[in-house]
Amino acid sequence: MEMSQPVPELSVVVPLYNEEESLPQLVDQLLAAVRVLDLPFELVLVDDGSKDGTAKVLSALAATVPELVAVLLRRNYGQSAAMAAGFDASRGAVIVTLDGDLQNDPADIPLLLAELNQGYDLVSGWRHQRQDAAVQRLLPSRIANRLIARVTGVRLHDYGCSLKAYRREVVSDLNLYGELHRFLPALAFIEGARISEVKVNHHPRRFGQSKYGLDRTFRVLMDLLTVWFMKRFLTRPMHVFGLGGLAAMGLGLMVGLWLVGEKLLLGSDIGDRPLLLMALLSFLTGVQLFCFGLLAELQMRTYHESQGRPIYRVRATLRGNA
Repeated sequence: MEMSQPVPELSVVVPLYNEEESLPQLVDQLLAAVRVLDLPFELVLVDDGSKDGTAKVLSALAATVPELVAVLLRRNYGQSAAMAAGFDASRGAVIVTLDGDLQNDPADIPLLLAELNQGYDLVSGWRHQRQDAAVQRLLPSRIANRLIARVTGVRLHDYGCSLKAYRREVVSDLNLYGELHRFLPALAFIEGARISEVKVNHHPRRFGQSKYGLDRTFRVLMDLLTVWFMKRFLTRPMHVFGLGGLAAMGLGLMVGLWLVGEKLLLGSDIGDRPLLLMALLSFLTGVQLFCFGLLAELQMRTYHESQGRPIYRVRATLRGNA
């Protein structure tokens, strides 16, 4: 009778895209770094529709490494979707993520776990000596990190580092899409997570080419606006749409009353005045914004109630002995 493997305490999730050459070394380094921890673990490697032989190499490794869980996606969905697939397939109480290009160092995993055990819910790596091109990667990254930290209120030096450690309950509260994987600390902060940051190693790329370019900047900015809105108005969208709508309606109404007063009291011709058009547009815009707010409120209530998703998160409940 075969004995079932113990439920892993640690899951290492790695999204892969065209990493055929680096994959065998990555698995060797992960096994060397995690086996010394003396706890049940699993390696969840997600092939995000690679066009090279990544899927073939991953399948061969899964047949020889009992701790390896290979997830093969049907096509390329992007890093956020691949990471979400890894989260769903993982079983560990603690989840560590990193890139599959060997630039993150698996030897830093014990460092992240030690920091997580200090009472944090998420520990993010900081590539303080980053080995990337200065103009194409470093400069945009520094600008993005400062902007993200300012907008979200989560002060991290390196949002783009994939080497992170999470508690399972934090990951369970997160829904990833778009480019939101880089905003995981901000999304976790919205859910009440305690976050820390530690310095980690970063190595030059040895195989292939970077999958990121300057075209990603626009997508990141759009997702940053999404995260900002979620942080400020996730459970009260009427506060932003309704306030703007009332202000616009009030402005349109005041300008309209002014024009009516001129018409009735002074006999002025207001039919061809730009103020009349402005008053109408302002009032109609206000009505639309107010309606958007009502619809957003209804949608948000549906979102929470249909999933049984509360608007709060409980860290612990302590009861005295009866």
